[in-house]
Amino acid sequence: MKKQIIGLCLLTFVFLPGVIRSETSECYGTTSNGRLDRGVALPSSGANYEGYSQVARLAGRTFVHSSVRDIVVQSYKNLAQSDPTKVYKYAETGFKEGGEFSPHKTHRNGLSIDFMTPVKDEAGISVHLPTHPLNKFGYDIEFDKNSRYENLVIDYEAMASHIVALHKEAITQGFNLWRVIFDPELQSKLYKTKNGEYLKNNISFSKKRSWVRHDEHYHVDFIIPCKNI
Repeated sequence: MKKQIIGLCLLTFVFLPGVIRSETSECYGTTSNGRLDRGVALPSSGANYEGYSQVARLAGRTFVHSSVRDIVVQSYKNLAQSDPTKVYKYAETGFKEGGEFSPHKTHRNGLSIDFMTPVKDEAGISVHLPTHPLNKFGYDIEFDKNSRYENLVIDYEAMASHIVALHKEAITQGFNLWRVIFDPELQSKLYKTKNGEYLKNNISFSKKRSWVRHDEHYHVDFIIPCKNI
């Protein structure tokens, strides 16, 4: 019996490093011209977050670099502690091996994530933006000039807190955020939140309107060292 236990421990010692390595991703190139080795899927849900589509998850569209996964998941945990009343939803990420990710022009090396814009209902309660096939999993939603869509309104406080949490956790883990893409016409409302000054001083927002509006979601690119293609 003792020999069996020792043998099992030896096998664990021999094979565990390989298991750990298999979960460590390697990125190549850039977000718009790159690929990913050993990408990992984001969890389908957590205490205060969920993915945008189980269909998309099964189709393999929720993979990222392992370090990005760690940053995102820990950020959600931090937010659950600082404000448990808020809920969040992530959207498109990328394929396990990266590469072209239609219809996106980026998302190719595991360092890009779309997050659905946090919203509140008529009672001021934090709720998930609806994402289903009939609205292209949320990407067809359009907010008006008052930040409203049907009976929902953008929760800028929750969004600002999320971006700050991502930045702080990225720094903690030895990385950073490259940029955030969000509708330039709505960005000023983020600067009016309690985290407005932090955003101004630490986050690079794209000031040029993208090929899609980016109002129902915000795109975040992370800075993690990648190898050349």
